[in-house]
Amino acid sequence: MSEAIERQVCAFAPGSVGNIGVGFDLLGHSIAGVRDVATVRRIDEPVVRIAAIRGDVAGADALPLEAGRNTAGQALISLRNGLGLSFGFELELEKGIPLGSGLGGSAASCVAALVAANALLDTPLPREALYEFALDGESVSSGSRHGDNVAPMLLGGVVMATSTRMIPLPVPGWLHAAVVHPDQTLETRRARAVLAEPYPLPLVVKQSAHLALFLTGLQRGDADLLREGLQDLLVEPRRAPLIPGFAEAKAAALAHGALGASISGAGPSTFAWFASKAEAEAAAPAMQAAFAAAGYGSRAYVTPVAGPRADVIEVR
Repeated sequence: MSEAIERQVCAFAPGSVGNIGVGFDLLGHSIAGVRDVATVRRIDEPVVRIAAIRGDVAGADALPLEAGRNTAGQALISLRNGLGLSFGFELELEKGIPLGSGLGGSAASCVAALVAANALLDTPLPREALYEFALDGESVSSGSRHGDNVAPMLLGGVVMATSTRMIPLPVPGWLHAAVVHPDQTLETRRARAVLAEPYPLPLVVKQSAHLALFLTGLQRGDADLLREGLQDLLVEPRRAPLIPGFAEAKAAALAHGALGASISGAGPSTFAWFASKAEAEAAAPAMQAAFAAAGYGSRAYVTPVAGPRADVIEVR
């Protein structure tokens, strides 16, 4: 057996804020402070096998070990099939991102696994080439192919994710986020179900204007444009009632100078953007207090909006 086949690689993928309010299934940014870790071994047998799933997060031990029913497993199956590989992979996952948190946990598992497996290829692929395999993996959890979580994990920072492209967007260095995860669980499929009813065209037009202002604010590094644009008229109003304490947490963030605040991904986590790290640090406890008043403990992360990308931790 060759040295390449004997190696194993450990990689991490960070959490993420999906949608960023105005960019449903289109925009996302990675965050520091929470992550999943995957250890992948290259094996002779032409299969994908999940050996173990561990972690302190609730429900990690109930995640499926059957590769095709697991986001990370399916991502590696898609990689094998797409490249016509003669060998397979054995995978172990260490879950650090809470399940059903709206912090991209299902996406992080498949991205970490792909980054590790990619390092085991004879000729590793560029990050852009991993995107389609990550979308395949993410679809196992969400029921649809959307890249607003996997794309920022692959590239870092704020990314526009279409069905075929990952487009990194400029992020001013002063921009920080406070992300608060209350001790609640909200399944992605349930959160998407409330969006089934159609939206009136005038509302869609207003949302498009907000998105345009938001993107221009990023491009110019203009806090006023970001503040005017970061207002979600479509998804947040329907999902907010599913998250006790959200309205109060958002109000607390705005009272502490947030440029805007909304639901992270499918929820229940709540994020707010600030023009400085100090403002984000001051607001996070107030947002947590709002959830505490609703009866929920929480964890808070203060992170640059230009968060980290997934990467290899160790090669053995």
